[in-house]
Amino acid sequence: MKIEYPIRLQAYLAKSGCGSRRGCESLITAGRVRINTKRVTELGTKVNRNDLVQLDDIAVEPVEKTYYYALNKPKGYVCTNFDPNEKHYARELITINDWNLLFHIGRLDKESTGLILYTNDGDVANKIMHPSHEIEKEYLVSCDKEIQRADLEEALNGVYIDLKTPYRIKSFQLMTKKWTRIVLTEGKNREIRKILSYFGYEVKQLCRVRIGNIELGELQPGQYKQLSPKDIQDLIDGKNSKTSKSISIGKWSK
Repeated sequence: MKIEYPIRLQAYLAKSGCGSRRGCESLITAGRVRINTKRVTELGTKVNRNDLVQLDDIAVEPVEKTYYYALNKPKGYVCTNFDPNEKHYARELITINDWNLLFHIGRLDKESTGLILYTNDGDVANKIMHPSHEIEKEYLVSCDKEIQRADLEEALNGVYIDLKTPYRIKSFQLMTKKWTRIVLTEGKNREIRKILSYFGYEVKQLCRVRIGNIELGELQPGQYKQLSPKDIQDLIDGKNSKTSKSISIGKWSK
């Protein structure tokens, strides 16, 4: 990840592990960033090699090395990097020297488990999250009562809940009366939970088992693995694997 100066401030922050480029834009407009002690709120401001950049009065700087990790997030951990009301952060499970540079790509809510990606590469994060790539996310989900095929078929066409745009699943497979696999390509907040709640179900367990070509496999809760640049490029290029075969319901139905 070679840095060429001058560089746009939001790109500098993203390469410093402060978040995705879009997230870094929000940091700037919120007035949390300074260049050479001067507060900057204008997007596109350029940073030179010898400039001092601070986020919340803490100096930040980009690193040349890029990191890509897949983590099996346990229940009870949050994806955000800081919340005064939380104690367990998923990022801290990745015990590398530069763990503090990592940020999540997408998210899983506190009660959900499974695959989540971490990186310090803001450009890559932005590409993966961009809706145009329509990267598949596959989940195993259990509910409090028997799941009706007709409800999931309706969700294929889209249901309007609390936004002007519909919540829609890409595909599903009923595994047992109360377990289903669901594939999404969208990234709306708590999407599966909202869809199933709309039809009167309570989600009991939700585990993400695949993001594009990257599978959870036998990674245990709290464990992580490093991903190669090729893994990430295949993900961005849309080389999705088919429905994950390496995770069985039995592992999650305890």
